[in-house]
Amino acid sequence: MSKLIDDLKGLLDIVDDGKEGYLSASEVVSSLELKELFLRMASQRIGYANELKSLIALHGGSNENESGGILGLLHKTWVDFKHALSNKEDEAILATVESGEQAALDKYDAVLQDEETHAQHVNLLQKQRTGILEALKEVESYRISLER
Repeated sequence: MSKLIDDLKGLLDIVDDGKEGYLSASEVVSSLELKELFLRMASQRIGYANELKSLIALHGGSNENESGGILGLLHKTWVDFKHALSNKEDEAILATVESGEQAALDKYDAVLQDEETHAQHVNLLQKQRTGILEALKEVESYRISLER
């Protein structure tokens, strides 16, 4: 499999993990505002996943999850996230969401550094990265407002 397809599948995994995390969080937070925020972010990630699946198919890859699970990089974040969900504390959930979004940004940054491989779709990947950064800032702002 090509590096291009591997990179896109890595992004797809992280976007899918984000979607699942947001959907899970939306079910346990106490704030209606947070629930709406998380559902909006999950919807955004569904759109990103569809865009990535289209790119993977365009380049001859299969968008099935062949790795059978989440990226090792995200495993700790996911475990922390499930723990935060079990506590049902909005601040803890927000802090864990921030960690997951930062991991997603790091993955996008690593992929975007390889300009030659991703030249054909750098604009789409930049747009998705910007959306994740904006989500991170929104979640951070909400968490800070809760701490006051």
